[in-house]
Amino acid sequence: MNSTVKRSLSGICFLAIVLAGLLFNKFLYAALFIFMLVGMMVEFFNMTMGKAYPVSQVVAIVTGVFLFSLAFCSRAGYMPGRMISLAIVPLIVLMSLSLYAPDKSEFDKFSNLYTGLVYIALPLTLSNFIVFNREGEFSGIMMLSFFCIIWASDIGAYCFGLLFGKNGRKLAPSISPKKSWAGFWGGIAMAVVIGIILGLTGMLQFPLVHCAVLAALMDVAGVYGDLFESQWKRVHGIKDSGNIIPGHGGLLDRFDSTIFAIPIGTVYLIIAGLL
Repeated sequence: MNSTVKRSLSGICFLAIVLAGLLFNKFLYAALFIFMLVGMMVEFFNMTMGKAYPVSQVVAIVTGVFLFSLAFCSRAGYMPGRMISLAIVPLIVLMSLSLYAPDKSEFDKFSNLYTGLVYIALPLTLSNFIVFNREGEFSGIMMLSFFCIIWASDIGAYCFGLLFGKNGRKLAPSISPKKSWAGFWGGIAMAVVIGIILGLTGMLQFPLVHCAVLAALMDVAGVYGDLFESQWKRVHGIKDSGNIIPGHGGLLDRFDSTIFAIPIGTVYLIIAGLL
């Protein structure tokens, strides 16, 4: 199959799955985000740890799923918020397991387990504060708006970079040689435009100034998320984090911007008193 066709078809299928997870009901949303969480943590551990300490890798993934599930149940009204503190139990088990590793020649790799939790599990857990309101009612519209801003940023960065950035100043040449400052500013412009449009259409029910600021902050966070993942891949000498999406690479390749943008967007809305 032609690579462009394969990439397009897989992209359409991927988009359909994301839309289904966000627009149908809270359980499909939970299934989608847990799948993303597990997939990205597996890819991250494969990249940074390989086959070292497999039991601890599984416990770290279970810890991430447990944290997400506790936040989901709390925000959906199934249990009080204080129960989220239970997430510390598997984390302590994970840390304790390191004491019983028979081979400690690669002991420093245990740090990647905790990095995976902070880098991937925690940001995706925060998505529960976006899809549930204070009364526990579910709506994926705001999270879909978050994705629209991130996708618009990517498109703007690509188009402006292609048109104006080939011979221009590079954003981070030692990490991602193709990224340019022209693409960076194009991404911000496109993100802000989409943010304002989302505000005008009611998908984001905030004053337009907040929609614009939210979009700009998420764009910048997404750029850093992209660069952060690129740095890990460069250090470990790999091109893609995985191959689960034909023509697109792994889940971590697709959501590297998202796992920085979601928490920044969430924190901004909380500080601004909009959540």
